[in-house]
Amino acid sequence: MNLLFKIIIPVFISCASFAQTSVKTVTFHVTGVCGECKERIENAADIKGVKKCTWDKKTKIVSVILDEKKVTQDQVEKAIAKAGYDTEHEKASEASYKKLPDCCHYKDPANQHQ
Repeated sequence: MNLLFKIIIPVFISCASFAQTSVKTVTFHVTGVCGECKERIENAADIKGVKKCTWDKKTKIVSVILDEKKVTQDQVEKAIAKAGYDTEHEKASEASYKKLPDCCHYKDPANQHQ
């Protein structure tokens, strides 16, 4: 039992101290206008490795908690752009944008909800 405390436990402790977390929070701009946009943006970011995604309608900032071992910020931005929304580094295709409901066409100045 004494051997356990002298050799094995310190090895486990030293290994644990070198372990690095791969979970981090990233934030970036996503263009949208309404509550429906919020739901679509957050759902689009619901991919493997994303722990949580929250988009703020007022600031147009999305906050994503992700596991870097499973997904990158670039992959999340591509998923959101595929759903029809422009992000900081990815632009939605015209086809994806046109699939959005009319009220979510953020490029139309008449659709700037409050």
